[in-house]
Amino acid sequence: MITVHQFTYNPFSENTYLLIDKDNKGVLIDPGMSNPVEYSHFFEYIQKHKIELVDVLLTHAHVDHVFGLNWVHKQFGLKPKLHKDDEFIYNAAEATANMYGLEIESLPDYELSLNEGDVYKFDGEQLHIVHTPGHSPGSVSFISNEHRFVIGGDVLFQGSIGRTDLPGGNYDTLIRSIKINLLQLTDDYKVYSGHGPITTIGQERIANPFLQDV
Repeated sequence: MITVHQFTYNPFSENTYLLIDKDNKGVLIDPGMSNPVEYSHFFEYIQKHKIELVDVLLTHAHVDHVFGLNWVHKQFGLKPKLHKDDEFIYNAAEATANMYGLEIESLPDYELSLNEGDVYKFDGEQLHIVHTPGHSPGSVSFISNEHRFVIGGDVLFQGSIGRTDLPGGNYDTLIRSIKINLLQLTDDYKVYSGHGPITTIGQERIANPFLQDV
């Protein structure tokens, strides 16, 4: 059994996800907490629910999805896992933050260990790793077939899709990623997006204006 908890952090209103298993172990996805108030909010949640944080995964490495990595590394000793094609974005986080007039501490070491077709095993649970580039070259989506959900970062939103005007982005590639890797799922799969509300594959198949001609 996995429960999914959503937190919204930082100036970009990014969704950070915490997956908790039956033994109260937690996997953190896209830690976006960016200031002491947000750090405390997350830490108090962990403490209150007695969660043992065991891993950190990234759907992609854009700055709004990595703000909290240094703090998480200091507090829990965890290195993030990401796809190799987003390594250059990860390493440019400080420069990117400065472009937005923001600051971010140097990010911790990382593992380039999320690959297309791999299965991430989490205390008996399985997340299938699917490479879904277009928003960024190394974007991945985590799919649970047992619990019927997708955590896809900024690939697919309620009524929209991820932007493609950032370095390494490509509109046609993103649409193809959604068509091949997400729209083949059944309508009842929940979609936990990097920004905005939870949606479903069925809702987006019917109502998302970017997908009507797909």
